[in-house]
Amino acid sequence: MKAKKQHLEKIKNSIKTSPLSEDEKSDSMKRVEEWALEDKAFGTLETELLEISEYFEVLFGELGLSK
Repeated sequence: MKAKKQHLEKIKNSIKTSPLSEDEKSDSMKRVEEWALEDKAFGTLETELLEISEYFEVLFGELGLSK
């Protein structure tokens, strides 16, 4: 559980400093916060973020979370 929370924090921090547009950042942060609050499976969150931008594929790879 602690590892999942740490991964979500890394994702949120990476979103803030990413080259994404402000709209993409806002949408991504909302989804991360919603899924974290609802304790959804990471796979679902990952899929939805990948739909927003290919940037997340690189980010997940850097975090060691890629499939």
